[in-house]
Amino acid sequence: MLEKVHQDRLKKLEKIRQLGIDPYGGRYDSAEDVASILGRFREGDDSQRADAAGRLILMRPMGKLAFGHIRDETGDMQICLRKDALDETQWALAKLLDLGDIVGVAGELTKTRTGEITIFADRLTLLCKSLLPMPEKFHGLVDVETRFRRRYLDLMSNPGAMEVAGRRIAIIEHFRWLLRKRGFVEVETPMMQPIYGGAAALPFITHHNALDTDLYLRISPELYLKRLLVGGMRKVFEISRVFRNEGLSTQHNPEYTLLELYQAYADYEVMMEITEELIATAAEQIGGSARLPYGELEIDYSRPWRRATYEELLGEHAGVSMRDPAAVREKARQLGIDQADKADAVVIKDVFEATVEAHLIQPTFVKDYPADLCPLTRPKADDASVALRFEPYVAGMELGNAYTELNDPAIQRENLARQLAGEPDGETMRVMDEDFITALQHGMPPAGGLGIGIDRVVMLLTNRTAIREVMLFPMLRPQARAEE
Repeated sequence: MLEKVHQDRLKKLEKIRQLGIDPYGGRYDSAEDVASILGRFREGDDSQRADAAGRLILMRPMGKLAFGHIRDETGDMQICLRKDALDETQWALAKLLDLGDIVGVAGELTKTRTGEITIFADRLTLLCKSLLPMPEKFHGLVDVETRFRRRYLDLMSNPGAMEVAGRRIAIIEHFRWLLRKRGFVEVETPMMQPIYGGAAALPFITHHNALDTDLYLRISPELYLKRLLVGGMRKVFEISRVFRNEGLSTQHNPEYTLLELYQAYADYEVMMEITEELIATAAEQIGGSARLPYGELEIDYSRPWRRATYEELLGEHAGVSMRDPAAVREKARQLGIDQADKADAVVIKDVFEATVEAHLIQPTFVKDYPADLCPLTRPKADDASVALRFEPYVAGMELGNAYTELNDPAIQRENLARQLAGEPDGETMRVMDEDFITALQHGMPPAGGLGIGIDRVVMLLTNRTAIREVMLFPMLRPQARAEE
Protein backbone atom coordinates (compact mmCIF):
# COMPACT_ATOMS: atom_id res chain seq x y z
CA MET A 1 0.00 0.00 0.00
CA LEU A 2 2.75 2.43 0.96
CA GLU A 3 4.66 1.65 -2.23
CA LYS A 4 1.55 2.41 -4.34
CA VAL A 5 1.13 5.76 -2.60
CA HIS A 6 4.79 6.49 -3.26
CA GLN A 7 4.46 5.66 -6.95
CA ASP A 8 1.29 7.76 -7.30
CA ARG A 9 3.07 10.74 -5.79
CA LEU A 10 6.07 10.29 -8.03
CA LYS A 11 3.72 10.54 -11.02
CA LYS A 12 2.25 13.76 -9.62
CA LEU A 13 5.78 15.04 -9.06
CA GLU A 14 6.49 14.59 -12.77
CA LYS A 15 3.24 16.32 -13.75
CA ILE A 16 4.15 19.25 -11.50
CA ARG A 17 7.50 19.54 -13.24
CA GLN A 18 5.70 19.49 -16.60
CA LEU A 19 3.74 22.54 -15.43
CA GLY A 20 7.07 24.33 -15.11
CA ILE A 21 6.92 24.31 -11.29
CA ASP A 22 9.88 23.31 -9.13
CA PRO A 23 8.36 20.73 -6.75
CA TYR A 24 10.92 21.61 -4.07
CA GLY A 25 10.29 25.33 -4.03
CA GLY A 26 12.68 28.02 -2.90
CA ARG A 27 12.89 31.10 -0.75
CA TYR A 28 9.53 32.09 0.71
CA ASP A 29 10.01 34.57 3.55
CA SER A 30 6.78 36.53 3.12
CA ALA A 31 4.79 34.08 5.27
CA GLU A 32 3.41 35.06 8.67
CA ASP A 33 2.94 32.62 11.55
CA VAL A 34 -0.54 31.13 11.72
CA ALA A 35 -0.96 32.19 15.36
CA SER A 36 -0.09 35.77 14.40
CA ILE A 37 -2.62 35.78 11.55
CA LEU A 38 -5.40 34.42 13.74
CA GLY A 39 -4.49 36.84 16.52
CA ARG A 40 -4.64 39.97 14.35
CA PHE A 41 -7.87 39.13 12.51
CA ARG A 42 -10.47 41.91 12.85
CA GLU A 43 -14.13 41.06 12.50
CA GLY A 44 -15.83 43.05 9.72
CA ASP A 45 -12.65 44.39 8.10
CA ASP A 46 -12.87 43.43 4.40
CA SER A 47 -9.40 44.73 3.54
CA GLN A 48 -7.41 42.08 5.40
CA ARG A 49 -4.93 39.81 3.64
CA ALA A 50 -2.67 37.05 4.85
CA ASP A 51 0.25 35.00 3.62
CA ALA A 52 1.00 31.68 5.34
CA ALA A 53 3.19 28.65 4.73
CA GLY A 54 2.79 25.19 6.18
CA ARG A 55 2.10 21.52 5.69
CA LEU A 56 -1.20 20.54 4.12
CA ILE A 57 -3.00 18.36 6.69
CA LEU A 58 -6.55 18.33 5.30
CA MET A 59 -8.05 18.79 1.84
CA ARG A 60 -11.70 18.64 0.77
CA PRO A 61 -12.12 19.10 -3.03
CA MET A 62 -15.56 20.42 -4.02
CA GLY A 63 -15.53 20.82 -7.79
CA LYS A 64 -14.22 24.30 -8.60
CA LEU A 65 -13.00 24.96 -5.07
CA ALA A 66 -11.29 23.11 -2.25
CA PHE A 67 -11.11 23.79 1.45
CA GLY A 68 -8.10 22.63 3.38
CA HIS A 69 -5.95 23.19 6.46
CA ILE A 70 -2.26 23.95 6.68
CA ARG A 71 -0.20 23.60 9.83
CA ASP A 72 2.90 25.40 11.03
CA GLU A 73 4.56 25.23 14.44
CA THR A 74 2.12 27.78 15.86
CA GLY A 75 -1.18 26.21 14.80
CA ASP A 76 -3.62 25.29 12.01
CA MET A 77 -5.16 27.61 9.41
CA GLN A 78 -8.05 27.01 7.03
CA ILE A 79 -7.45 27.85 3.36
CA CYS A 80 -9.73 27.97 0.35
CA LEU A 81 -8.47 27.31 -3.17
CA ARG A 82 -10.81 28.49 -5.99
CA LYS A 83 -10.49 27.99 -9.70
CA ASP A 84 -11.65 31.54 -10.47
CA ALA A 85 -9.10 33.11 -8.08
CA LEU A 86 -5.99 31.20 -9.18
CA ASP A 87 -4.33 31.25 -12.57
CA GLU A 88 -4.51 28.17 -14.78
CA THR A 89 -1.16 26.74 -13.68
CA GLN A 90 -1.87 27.24 -9.99
CA TRP A 91 -5.28 25.58 -10.27
CA ALA A 92 -3.69 22.64 -12.07
CA LEU A 93 -1.19 22.49 -9.20
CA ALA A 94 -4.01 22.55 -6.63
CA LYS A 95 -5.44 19.37 -8.13
CA LEU A 96 -2.07 17.62 -7.78
CA LEU A 97 -1.61 18.40 -4.09
CA ASP A 98 -1.47 15.67 -1.46
CA LEU A 99 -1.65 15.69 2.32
CA GLY A 100 1.83 16.37 3.64
CA ASP A 101 2.80 18.79 0.85
CA ILE A 102 4.27 22.07 2.05
CA VAL A 103 2.66 25.10 0.42
CA GLY A 104 2.54 28.86 0.61
CA VAL A 105 -0.90 30.50 0.37
CA ALA A 106 -1.69 34.21 0.08
CA GLY A 107 -5.02 35.95 -0.28
CA GLU A 108 -8.00 37.61 1.35
CA LEU A 109 -8.45 36.92 5.05
CA THR A 110 -12.06 36.57 6.13
CA LYS A 111 -14.52 34.25 7.84
CA THR A 112 -16.59 31.57 6.19
CA ARG A 113 -20.32 31.23 6.80
CA THR A 114 -19.48 28.68 9.53
CA GLY A 115 -17.35 31.27 11.32
CA GLU A 116 -13.86 29.91 10.60
CA ILE A 117 -11.09 32.38 9.78
CA THR A 118 -9.86 31.45 6.30
CA ILE A 119 -7.34 32.55 3.69
CA PHE A 120 -9.12 32.69 0.31
CA ALA A 121 -6.09 32.20 -1.89
CA ASP A 122 -5.25 34.14 -4.99
CA ARG A 123 -1.70 32.80 -4.95
CA LEU A 124 -0.58 29.21 -4.38
CA THR A 125 3.08 28.20 -4.19
CA LEU A 126 4.41 24.66 -3.85
CA LEU A 127 7.35 24.64 -1.45
CA CYS A 128 7.94 20.90 -1.15
CA LYS A 129 6.22 17.86 -2.61
CA SER A 130 5.80 15.09 -0.05
CA LEU A 131 6.44 11.63 -1.51
CA LEU A 132 5.26 9.67 1.55
CA PRO A 133 1.92 10.07 3.35
CA MET A 134 1.40 11.64 6.74
CA PRO A 135 0.62 9.14 9.52
CA GLU A 136 -3.08 8.37 9.85
CA LYS A 137 -3.91 11.49 7.90
CA PHE A 138 -5.60 14.07 10.12
CA HIS A 139 -5.84 11.92 13.26
CA GLY A 140 -2.23 12.01 14.34
CA LEU A 141 0.45 9.44 15.03
CA VAL A 142 -0.51 7.04 17.82
CA ASP A 143 2.11 4.27 17.77
CA VAL A 144 4.48 5.11 20.63
CA GLU A 145 7.55 3.44 19.18
CA THR A 146 7.17 5.24 15.85
CA ARG A 147 6.55 8.56 17.57
CA PHE A 148 9.99 8.52 19.19
CA ARG A 149 11.93 6.85 16.39
CA ARG A 150 10.54 9.25 13.80
CA ARG A 151 9.99 12.37 15.82
CA TYR A 152 9.44 14.40 12.65
CA LEU A 153 6.23 12.43 12.06
CA ASP A 154 5.14 13.02 15.64
CA LEU A 155 5.70 16.78 15.37
CA MET A 156 3.95 17.15 12.03
CA SER A 157 0.87 15.17 13.05
CA ASN A 158 0.47 15.65 16.81
CA PRO A 159 0.01 19.26 17.94
CA GLY A 160 0.60 18.12 21.53
CA ALA A 161 4.15 17.07 20.69
CA MET A 162 4.87 20.47 19.16
CA GLU A 163 3.38 22.16 22.23
CA VAL A 164 5.66 20.22 24.59
CA ALA A 165 8.68 21.10 22.44
CA GLY A 166 7.71 24.77 22.56
CA ARG A 167 7.21 24.72 26.32
CA ARG A 168 10.58 23.07 26.84
CA ILE A 169 12.24 25.86 24.87
CA ALA A 170 10.28 28.46 26.87
CA ILE A 171 11.28 26.90 30.22
CA ILE A 172 14.98 26.92 29.32
CA GLU A 173 14.78 30.51 28.08
CA HIS A 174 12.96 31.49 31.29
CA PHE A 175 15.73 29.95 33.36
CA ARG A 176 18.34 31.85 31.35
CA TRP A 177 16.45 35.12 31.71
CA LEU A 178 16.02 34.74 35.47
CA LEU A 179 19.66 33.80 36.07
CA ARG A 180 20.89 36.74 33.99
CA LYS A 181 18.56 38.97 36.00
CA ARG A 182 20.33 37.65 39.12
CA GLY A 183 23.71 38.57 37.65
CA PHE A 184 24.84 35.17 36.41
CA VAL A 185 26.85 34.79 33.21
CA GLU A 186 26.51 31.79 30.90
CA VAL A 187 29.74 29.92 30.16
CA GLU A 188 30.90 26.83 28.27
CA THR A 189 33.09 24.04 29.62
CA PRO A 190 34.59 20.96 27.91
CA MET A 191 32.30 18.12 26.87
CA MET A 192 35.33 15.84 26.41
CA GLN A 193 37.39 15.58 29.58
CA PRO A 194 40.68 13.79 30.30
CA ILE A 195 39.48 13.02 33.85
CA TYR A 196 35.77 12.80 34.52
CA GLY A 197 34.29 13.85 37.83
CA GLY A 198 31.64 15.84 39.65
CA ALA A 199 29.32 12.85 40.10
CA ALA A 200 29.38 9.11 40.68
CA ALA A 201 28.45 7.64 37.30
CA LEU A 202 29.79 5.50 34.49
CA PRO A 203 31.20 7.55 31.59
CA PHE A 204 31.16 7.12 27.85
CA ILE A 205 34.71 6.72 26.56
CA THR A 206 36.02 8.09 23.26
CA HIS A 207 39.48 8.27 21.73
CA HIS A 208 41.35 11.25 20.30
CA ASN A 209 43.48 9.95 17.44
CA ALA A 210 45.90 12.86 17.10
CA LEU A 211 46.74 12.81 20.82
CA ASP A 212 46.38 9.02 21.05
CA THR A 213 44.52 9.35 24.33
CA ASP A 214 41.18 8.34 25.76
CA LEU A 215 38.74 11.06 26.71
CA TYR A 216 35.42 10.93 28.54
CA LEU A 217 32.12 12.56 27.68
CA ARG A 218 31.35 14.66 30.71
CA ILE A 219 29.13 13.34 33.45
CA SER A 220 29.11 16.83 34.99
CA PRO A 221 30.62 20.27 34.30
CA GLU A 222 31.12 20.84 38.05
CA LEU A 223 34.90 20.77 38.42
CA TYR A 224 35.41 23.11 35.47
CA LEU A 225 32.81 25.59 36.67
CA LYS A 226 34.52 25.68 40.07
CA ARG A 227 37.80 26.46 38.35
CA LEU A 228 36.07 29.59 37.03
CA LEU A 229 35.25 30.64 40.60
CA VAL A 230 38.93 30.23 41.43
CA GLY A 231 39.76 32.43 38.45
CA GLY A 232 37.53 35.22 39.74
CA MET A 233 34.14 34.74 38.11
CA ARG A 234 31.49 35.23 40.77
CA LYS A 235 28.24 33.86 39.32
CA VAL A 236 28.37 31.32 36.49
CA PHE A 237 25.95 28.87 34.91
CA GLU A 238 25.91 26.39 32.07
CA ILE A 239 23.01 24.60 30.39
CA SER A 240 24.75 21.57 29.01
CA ARG A 241 24.33 18.07 27.68
CA VAL A 242 25.81 15.50 30.06
CA PHE A 243 26.34 11.79 29.45
CA ARG A 244 26.05 8.85 31.83
CA ASN A 245 26.55 5.31 30.61
CA GLU A 246 23.54 3.93 32.42
CA GLY A 247 20.17 2.35 31.70
CA LEU A 248 16.92 3.70 30.27
CA SER A 249 13.77 4.31 32.29
CA THR A 250 10.83 6.69 32.48
CA GLN A 251 13.11 9.08 34.40
CA HIS A 252 16.53 8.34 32.89
CA ASN A 253 18.14 8.92 29.52
CA PRO A 254 21.91 8.40 29.02
CA GLU A 255 22.18 11.87 27.46
CA TYR A 256 20.27 14.65 29.18
CA THR A 257 20.24 18.39 29.80
CA LEU A 258 21.61 19.81 33.03
CA LEU A 259 21.49 23.34 34.41
CA GLU A 260 24.47 23.83 36.71
CA LEU A 261 25.36 27.07 38.45
CA TYR A 262 27.76 28.38 41.10
CA GLN A 263 27.64 31.58 43.14
CA ALA A 264 30.62 32.78 45.13
CA TYR A 265 29.99 33.81 48.75
CA ALA A 266 26.65 31.95 48.81
CA ASP A 267 25.57 28.66 50.43
CA TYR A 268 22.95 25.95 49.98
CA GLU A 269 20.24 28.16 51.50
CA VAL A 270 20.72 30.62 48.63
CA MET A 271 20.56 27.67 46.22
CA MET A 272 17.17 26.72 47.70
CA GLU A 273 15.88 30.24 47.04
CA ILE A 274 17.11 30.10 43.43
CA THR A 275 15.59 26.63 42.87
CA GLU A 276 12.20 27.74 44.18
CA GLU A 277 12.23 30.87 42.08
CA LEU A 278 13.27 29.13 38.87
CA ILE A 279 10.67 26.37 39.01
CA ALA A 280 7.78 28.22 40.69
CA THR A 281 7.92 31.17 38.29
CA ALA A 282 8.24 28.80 35.31
CA ALA A 283 5.11 26.99 36.50
CA GLU A 284 3.21 30.29 36.73
CA GLN A 285 4.44 31.87 33.48
CA ILE A 286 4.67 28.84 31.22
CA GLY A 287 2.30 26.39 32.87
CA GLY A 288 -0.18 29.13 33.68
CA SER A 289 -0.58 28.45 37.40
CA ALA A 290 1.30 27.68 40.61
CA ARG A 291 -0.88 24.54 40.87
CA LEU A 292 -0.45 22.13 37.99
CA PRO A 293 -1.57 18.55 37.31
CA TYR A 294 0.93 15.73 37.09
CA GLY A 295 -0.76 12.47 36.22
CA GLU A 296 -3.38 11.97 38.93
CA LEU A 297 -1.65 14.42 41.26
CA GLU A 298 -1.92 18.16 41.68
CA ILE A 299 1.38 19.84 42.51
CA ASP A 300 1.51 23.20 44.29
CA TYR A 301 4.72 25.04 43.38
CA SER A 302 3.93 28.07 45.56
CA ARG A 303 6.85 29.35 47.62
CA PRO A 304 8.23 28.58 50.15
CA TRP A 305 8.73 24.86 49.63
CA ARG A 306 8.93 22.39 52.49
CA ARG A 307 12.38 21.86 54.01
CA ALA A 308 13.09 18.56 55.80
CA THR A 309 16.32 16.89 56.86
CA TYR A 310 17.47 13.54 55.55
CA GLU A 311 17.54 12.25 59.11
CA GLU A 312 13.95 13.36 59.85
CA LEU A 313 12.55 11.77 56.71
CA LEU A 314 14.40 8.48 57.19
CA GLY A 315 13.04 8.24 60.73
CA GLU A 316 9.52 9.16 59.60
CA HIS A 317 9.24 6.67 56.74
CA ALA A 318 11.79 3.92 57.51
CA GLY A 319 11.70 4.03 61.30
CA VAL A 320 15.50 4.06 61.59
CA SER A 321 18.22 6.64 62.21
CA MET A 322 20.98 7.28 59.72
CA ARG A 323 23.29 7.38 62.76
CA ASP A 324 22.55 3.71 63.54
CA PRO A 325 24.12 1.66 60.71
CA ALA A 326 23.13 -1.67 62.27
CA ALA A 327 19.44 -0.70 62.35
CA VAL A 328 19.64 0.60 58.78
CA ARG A 329 21.20 -2.65 57.58
CA GLU A 330 18.47 -4.65 59.31
CA LYS A 331 15.87 -2.48 57.57
CA ALA A 332 17.66 -3.05 54.27
CA ARG A 333 17.55 -6.82 54.89
CA GLN A 334 13.80 -6.60 55.50
CA LEU A 335 13.39 -4.69 52.24
CA GLY A 336 15.43 -7.22 50.28
CA ILE A 337 18.18 -4.73 49.45
CA ASP A 338 21.51 -6.25 48.45
CA GLN A 339 24.16 -5.05 50.90
CA ALA A 340 27.15 -6.99 49.60
CA ASP A 341 30.35 -4.92 49.58
CA LYS A 342 28.41 -1.72 50.27
CA ALA A 343 29.55 0.95 52.70
CA ASP A 344 27.15 2.01 55.45
CA ALA A 345 26.41 5.31 53.69
CA VAL A 346 25.44 3.52 50.48
CA VAL A 347 23.05 1.21 52.34
CA ILE A 348 21.52 4.25 54.04
CA LYS A 349 20.99 5.79 50.59
CA ASP A 350 19.37 2.60 49.29
CA VAL A 351 16.97 2.46 52.25
CA PHE A 352 16.12 6.14 51.81
CA GLU A 353 15.30 5.65 48.14
CA ALA A 354 13.16 2.58 48.91
CA THR A 355 11.17 4.09 51.78
CA VAL A 356 11.13 7.88 51.53
CA GLU A 357 11.18 9.10 47.92
CA ALA A 358 7.67 7.92 46.98
CA HIS A 359 6.22 10.08 49.79
CA LEU A 360 7.82 13.32 48.58
CA ILE A 361 4.92 14.46 46.40
CA GLN A 362 4.70 18.20 47.02
CA PRO A 363 7.89 20.23 46.41
CA THR A 364 10.34 19.38 49.18
CA PHE A 365 13.97 20.18 49.86
CA VAL A 366 15.65 17.15 51.44
CA LYS A 367 18.69 18.60 53.19
CA ASP A 368 21.65 17.67 55.38
CA TYR A 369 22.82 14.39 53.87
CA PRO A 370 25.23 11.85 55.36
CA ALA A 371 28.66 13.37 54.72
CA ASP A 372 30.10 10.10 53.39
CA LEU A 373 27.77 10.43 50.38
CA CYS A 374 29.01 13.93 49.54
CA PRO A 375 32.76 14.19 48.84
CA LEU A 376 32.47 17.65 47.24
CA THR A 377 30.29 19.19 49.96
CA ARG A 378 31.19 21.28 53.01
CA PRO A 379 30.27 19.53 56.30
CA LYS A 380 28.23 21.20 59.02
CA ALA A 381 30.44 23.20 61.37
CA ASP A 382 29.05 21.47 64.47
CA ASP A 383 28.58 17.96 63.01
CA ALA A 384 31.09 16.68 60.47
CA SER A 385 28.94 13.59 59.81
CA VAL A 386 26.37 15.78 58.02
CA ALA A 387 26.94 17.53 54.69
CA LEU A 388 25.36 20.84 53.70
CA ARG A 389 23.61 19.34 50.69
CA PHE A 390 20.03 19.26 49.48
CA GLU A 391 18.04 17.64 46.72
CA PRO A 392 14.67 19.02 45.54
CA TYR A 393 11.92 16.42 45.14
CA VAL A 394 8.55 16.72 43.41
CA ALA A 395 6.09 13.87 42.72
CA GLY A 396 8.56 11.40 44.22
CA MET A 397 11.20 12.44 41.67
CA GLU A 398 14.56 13.98 42.45
CA LEU A 399 15.10 17.10 40.32
CA GLY A 400 18.63 18.09 41.17
CA ASN A 401 21.43 18.43 43.66
CA ALA A 402 22.97 21.36 45.53
CA TYR A 403 25.74 22.02 48.03
CA THR A 404 27.47 24.49 50.18
CA GLU A 405 30.69 23.82 48.32
CA LEU A 406 33.81 22.39 49.90
CA ASN A 407 36.78 24.71 49.29
CA ASP A 408 39.39 23.28 51.71
CA PRO A 409 41.94 21.59 49.41
CA ALA A 410 43.27 19.24 52.11
CA ILE A 411 39.82 17.88 53.02
CA GLN A 412 38.90 17.72 49.34
CA ARG A 413 41.94 15.57 48.59
CA GLU A 414 41.15 13.26 51.51
CA ASN A 415 37.52 12.87 50.40
CA LEU A 416 38.39 12.13 46.78
CA ALA A 417 41.13 9.70 47.81
CA ARG A 418 38.67 7.84 50.04
CA GLN A 419 36.14 7.79 47.22
CA LEU A 420 38.74 6.44 44.77
CA ALA A 421 39.74 3.68 47.18
CA GLY A 422 36.19 2.67 48.10
CA GLU A 423 34.31 2.59 44.79
CA PRO A 424 34.28 -0.30 42.28
CA ASP A 425 36.00 0.33 38.95
CA GLY A 426 34.07 2.73 36.76
CA GLU A 427 31.73 4.06 39.47
CA THR A 428 33.52 7.40 39.73
CA MET A 429 36.69 9.05 38.51
CA ARG A 430 39.56 6.57 38.66
CA VAL A 431 42.36 9.14 38.81
CA MET A 432 42.74 12.02 41.22
CA ASP A 433 42.17 15.33 39.42
CA GLU A 434 45.37 16.95 40.61
CA ASP A 435 44.75 20.12 38.63
CA PHE A 436 41.44 20.63 40.45
CA ILE A 437 43.20 20.24 43.81
CA THR A 438 45.86 22.71 42.64
CA ALA A 439 43.11 25.16 41.69
CA LEU A 440 41.64 24.88 45.20
CA GLN A 441 45.08 25.51 46.68
CA HIS A 442 45.09 28.85 44.89
CA GLY A 443 41.85 29.62 46.74
CA MET A 444 38.20 29.16 45.79
CA PRO A 445 35.78 31.51 47.55
CA PRO A 446 33.02 30.01 49.71
CA ALA A 447 30.20 29.19 47.32
CA GLY A 448 26.87 27.54 46.72
CA GLY A 449 26.36 25.22 43.76
CA LEU A 450 23.24 23.82 42.14
CA GLY A 451 22.40 21.31 39.40
CA ILE A 452 18.87 20.86 38.03
CA GLY A 453 17.78 18.21 35.54
CA ILE A 454 15.97 20.19 32.85
CA ASP A 455 14.20 17.18 31.36
CA ARG A 456 12.52 16.24 34.64
CA VAL A 457 11.37 19.81 35.24
CA VAL A 458 9.84 19.84 31.76
CA MET A 459 8.12 16.52 32.51
CA LEU A 460 6.48 18.05 35.57
CA LEU A 461 5.47 21.36 34.01
CA THR A 462 4.02 19.74 30.87
CA ASN A 463 2.36 16.82 32.68
CA ARG A 464 4.38 14.11 30.93
CA THR A 465 5.31 11.04 32.96
CA ALA A 466 8.07 9.66 30.70
CA ILE A 467 11.32 11.49 30.00
CA ARG A 468 11.31 10.55 26.31
CA GLU A 469 8.07 12.52 25.90
CA VAL A 470 9.96 15.76 26.57
CA MET A 471 13.15 15.04 24.60
CA LEU A 472 13.04 15.56 20.86
CA PHE A 473 15.42 12.67 20.22
CA PRO A 474 15.58 10.30 23.22
CA MET A 475 17.87 7.29 23.31
CA LEU A 476 16.03 4.16 22.15
CA ARG A 477 16.91 0.51 22.11
CA PRO A 478 18.04 -0.75 18.68
CA GLN A 479 14.92 -1.52 16.67
CA ALA A 480 15.69 -5.22 16.21
CA ARG A 481 15.92 -5.64 19.98
CA ALA A 482 12.90 -3.44 20.64
CA GLU A 483 10.77 -5.70 18.44
CA GLU A 484 11.89 -8.95 20.16
